[in-house]
Amino acid sequence: MELLGGYIILLVCAVIVGTGIIKRLPVFDCFLAGAKSGLECAVGILPSLTALIMGVTMLRASGITDFLAHILSSVLGLLGFPPEVLPLALLRPISGSGSLAALEDILNTYGADSFAGRVASVISGSTETTFYTVAVYFGAVGIKKTGITIPAALCADACGFILSSLAVKLFIRA
Repeated sequence: MELLGGYIILLVCAVIVGTGIIKRLPVFDCFLAGAKSGLECAVGILPSLTALIMGVTMLRASGITDFLAHILSSVLGLLGFPPEVLPLALLRPISGSGSLAALEDILNTYGADSFAGRVASVISGSTETTFYTVAVYFGAVGIKKTGITIPAALCADACGFILSSLAVKLFIRA
């Protein structure tokens, strides 16, 4: 299967170069212009990503996520949300790598077939790293004011967290 993927990539590259040659385009010059544009885009979003990484590091080091998990666990428990998954739910909108580490911890501690493990897996597959996505895409096009994007995305994440618990209860019999 891995070998097939290599051949597909080679085929796509050959089609692109072949099309450029047939259309009499300067293929290498087009490649260089695209590479330059991509590098400029990457440099443009670097400040946003740096600020995001610094914020995530500060949140985790300060213990705010643990404090919030402690406060919210009783309220979310009434909704049927497993409190063991709360650290993942708090990290997911902020950090992809942090949420993967939380998911791994949940799966190692409670098991993949446990209710908490299943809810954590559904959360990981159905929610987004909101702040990273906003930083990258808004930073790439130069948008400074996000407006209602972040509150709306966080509401969607909250719905995803609560509904993941409900979906596991309804569709996966433990």
